[in-house]
Amino acid sequence: QVQLVESGGTLVQPGGSLRVSCAASGDTLEDYAVGWFRQAPGKEREGVSCISIHDNNSYHVDSVKGRFTISRDYAKNPVYLQMNSLEPEDTAVYYCAASPSPAPCEVHHGWTYDYWGQGTQVTVSP
Repeated sequence: QVQLVESGGTLVQPGGSLRVSCAASGDTLEDYAVGWFRQAPGKEREGVSCISIHDNNSYHVDSVKGRFTISRDYAKNPVYLQMNSLEPEDTAVYYCAASPSPAPCEVHHGWTYDYWGQGTQVTVSP
């Protein structure tokens, strides 16, 4: 059983940067595709970014492309989401999720991920 823990969420000003992390206990993330999702108050959960297992291909939705970067650290386990040029619309609880599927990752269907963390709050406000 993989348990995911997100960290790094905080209050940041518009235009600022923040890196959130996703770590696993009970296993390492190198054998999982990892996705980042977010849910803002009163809105449905949406996929943000993901990184595949073997070839490390990454994917970002259009709203964050060019601003967010997902990466993994094989030596230290975590998967990171670097967020730059943050906007108030990025305010949400950010969740990471893991899937053992070797297929190219995607974030349009949350049900493809087997394990989920509890989330970390990111607030973008002056």
